[in-house]
Amino acid sequence: MPHDPVRTDLVHPLLANRFSPYAFDPSGRVDDDALHTLLEAARWAPSAGNSQPWGFLSARPGEPDHARVLPHLAPSSFRWAKDAGLLVVALTRHYVGDSPVLYSEFADYDLGQAVAHLSVQAEAMGLATHQFRAFDLEALTKELRPNPGWAIVSMIAVGKAADEPPRLRQRRSAYELRTAPWSTSAE
Repeated sequence: MPHDPVRTDLVHPLLANRFSPYAFDPSGRVDDDALHTLLEAARWAPSAGNSQPWGFLSARPGEPDHARVLPHLAPSSFRWAKDAGLLVVALTRHYVGDSPVLYSEFADYDLGQAVAHLSVQAEAMGLATHQFRAFDLEALTKELRPNPGWAIVSMIAVGKAADEPPRLRQRRSAYELRTAPWSTSAE
């Protein structure tokens, strides 16, 4: 099966239908119950040694933290993320406090698991997510001042999509996922 076709029928519809919108409906609010459910889904993600080295700052329009986060978005993400019902700043705990002691070498991987759980839960709730890194990391870190050992990694916009998924979605084939990391030339 060297050139397998796209087979969305093989995966759960929550995964097959998920897309990252470039427009959010500003009236698509994320209420307290929905926010709690999203964070609960992230909480149950697996992690190395059950370390759970992730943390989140949630910011909804009209809340003080939203006003703190929004100015640090790059213009490319500001144009659509500003209308999301929720912005989530995702952080990992790499080090123990201010020390050079590594807390978890898997922290970024584990954070990715938690964000994936949050994203699938959002899809199940009829919400869309768009993960992004188009923001001024240094300025946002200075603004939010996370505790020592914590590092901001990415953000997630959550809300009601105001655009439709693309008709044709390009994904690498399963074959390429298996073969891309390996050299094809004889050494």
